[in-house]
Order: sequence, then structure tokens, then C-alpha cells
Amino acid sequence: MSPTRRTTRRSLARRRVPRAAALALLPATATACANDVPEADWSRGLLPDHVTQEGGVVQSLWNGAWIAALATGAVVIVLILWAVIFHRKRKSSAELPPQVRYNLPIEILYTLIPLVMVSVFFFFTARDSAALAQVDGDARVKVKVEAFQWSWRFTSTVDGKALQPVAGVPVHDYHEGPQLVLPVNTKVEFDLSTDDVIHSFWVPEFLFKRDVIPGIREDNPGRKFQINTLNKPGVYAGRCAELCGVDHSRMLFSVKLVSQDEYNKYIATQAGSAQ
Repeated sequence: MSPTRRTTRRSLARRRVPRAAALALLPATATACANDVPEADWSRGLLPDHVTQEGGVVQSLWNGAWIAALATGAVVIVLILWAVIFHRKRKSSAELPPQVRYNLPIEILYTLIPLVMVSVFFFFTARDSAALAQVDGDARVKVKVEAFQWSWRFTSTVDGKALQPVAGVPVHDYHEGPQLVLPVNTKVEFDLSTDDVIHSFWVPEFLFKRDVIPGIREDNPGRKFQINTLNKPGVYAGRCAELCGVDHSRMLFSVKLVSQDEYNKYIATQAGSAQ
């Protein structure tokens, strides 16, 4: 083998080694991007396990949409295969099959079926969206959520008495961000506001997020939403779901759901600190 060929092969090998190493590291880096990704399950349509009553509404709508989409896809595939198999050109006959045009019953059928499908989807979506957007205004616990670049400030009001605000700074771990403490089995109302850019309040286990848009007046119903029941004590990660600047990925927080007795103790300490 000539020296020129040996040199060429060595240079190619040197180029391939870094590329192979980079490809080998890609899965590891992709899975290590965040430590707050909840576990998804195929039985839930790859959604995380929800911890709110409203999460059950979202889960039902999601499952129904998947079932309808899969059923529609199966029917379409069967019709395509039927047309391919039974209307293919025969070798024994060079003539064209009978050409059918302006079949009024078929045209009515493929017009009405999509119309009915879209109407059904719209009905269930509108019904569930209205349920998720309903705010009664009588929640015992109300939380003012202020988003800013690049963290959050939570001010809870319990029975009309404001607690000490909890504010944070950009962090890499949601455990280090500001923590919102809430009681289980209690209605909670959220009021979202910001003074800089668009953010989005998102707790994956709520199966719900709401954009936080600057300039929205306090009496606008689009600023508020409520959760009727938080049913699983624990600590859950939260983040901003709207790209809002250089530290968007560090705009992390946590929500801690506790029993009513533990929440009463928390209220006592926070009220004392506020005074």
C-alpha cells in the first residue's frame, strides 16, 4: 500500500473518531437536559399522572381525541387498501374500468361525515374548555402569580389575609426555585400577571398551563383560573412554557401540596413573618 493511501486513511479515521464520540454522547446529553420531567405512561396517552380534578377532564378529552383519530385513520387505511386491491388494472383487460362521475349520494356522504366529526370534536372541546376556564370567585385560597424575567413571585391570600410573598431567582434545579405551598382538597384561585414579556405558568402534573400576558387588566377573566381539588400531596415541578429570554430555561419553581393541618402551620409561620 502506498504511503499516500495510508495517510488518507489515517486522516479519515481521525475525523470519524470525534464524530462517533459526539454521536455516542448525544443520547446522554439529551436525557440530561432537565430533572423535572414527569414520568409518562402509555395507558394515559403519554401524559403525566394528574394531581387535580381538572386534570381528569383534560385526560378524558385527550383519550377521546386519540381514540377518534385512530379510528378515523383505520377507516381511511382500509378504504385505501380496498380501492388499491379491488380497482387495480387487470392484465387480461386493457380497457378502462367504468368511469363514475357526479355520484350525488357519495358526495353527500363524504361531506356530511367530516362535518359531523368536526361538530363532535368542537362540542367536547368547547364544553371542557368552558369547565377549565370557570372561576367562581369564592375560593378560600387565592394566589397572585407574578412572572418576571426570569423567576416568579407568589402571594397567597387565605380567608382574605395575605401571606408573605415568596419570590425567586433563576435556578438550574426546581427545588432551589420559589416554592408555592397549597393545601389538598381545597379550591384555589390563581391570578396571573407580568410587567415585561409573555410568560406561561405550567405545572405538568396539573395537565394545564396558562399564558401570562403583559397589559391584561385585573378584571379580565383571561388572567384567572381555578383548581377545585388538589388531591395528591407531594412536591411538583413548575416552569415557564413560553420562550421569554436568555434565562427562560432557569425560570423554575415548585408547588408543594400538603395536608390541611400542615398548611395551617405554614399559614401561622408565614403570617407571623409578614407582620
